[in-house]
Amino acid sequence: MSAVIEFADLTVRRGGATLLDEVNWSVEEDERWVILGPNGAGKTTLLQVASAQIHPTSGVAGILGEVLGTVDVFDLRPRIGLTSAALADLIPRGELVRDVVVSASYGILGRWREHYDELDHDRAAGLLTEVGAVHLTERTFGTLSEGERKRVQIARALMTDPEMLLLDEPAAGLDLGGREDLVSTLSVIALDPDSPATVLVSHHVEEIPPGFTHALLLRSGRVVAAGPLERVVTADTLSETFGMPMQLSEEDGRYAARRRTRHVAD
Repeated sequence: MSAVIEFADLTVRRGGATLLDEVNWSVEEDERWVILGPNGAGKTTLLQVASAQIHPTSGVAGILGEVLGTVDVFDLRPRIGLTSAALADLIPRGELVRDVVVSASYGILGRWREHYDELDHDRAAGLLTEVGAVHLTERTFGTLSEGERKRVQIARALMTDPEMLLLDEPAAGLDLGGREDLVSTLSVIALDPDSPATVLVSHHVEEIPPGFTHALLLRSGRVVAAGPLERVVTADTLSETFGMPMQLSEEDGRYAARRRTRHVAD
């Protein structure tokens, strides 16, 4: 088994602020990771490095056997499936869902004059079926609900059969039902042995899908804990990560957390 991510003493500074501070992290190709932390912890910045969108200020960023700074990122990025709010904002609202997905084959947003064969369209339809969105094929992206858009983005991210799947807060903006539908979809992907290594960014332990194996906890750009999920996601580590006393429960592979309150005797 080989690592798809190998970060050594990785640091990112922007405008005098340290966004990531000497992060050491390794992801194997059969692992499914969740990155947890409060706002400003560095989660999205870490994913931007992992997706070859930005370079670190110092340290080594190894991605899919290549090292950032020594490889053409335009050759590297097509090997990575990515969903993010920033990417979603670039999708033309008038684009048909089937075209949103199939156009990932060329790494573009918005159909133009490129040609796709029947196998491309069949794969796009199969992925939309896998994420429960095949009924949306002829809808335009702008008419979809937030939850539907998230499912379509995941299908698009999988279109090129990527070696790594990166999901930046895919449940953000969803209501409870939408979140649970999405968690179920991500669990199916995580439990499929043929799925690529997956990294999910979230603020909430409730959004960790069953089938995820590891967790990385960040606070102020530094790693609080990293490793197997059952060892890393604890009341103590969450308390340190979020800066308040937390209590944690787990049932049927799902987690729930809330602030621990003191009961004062009469």
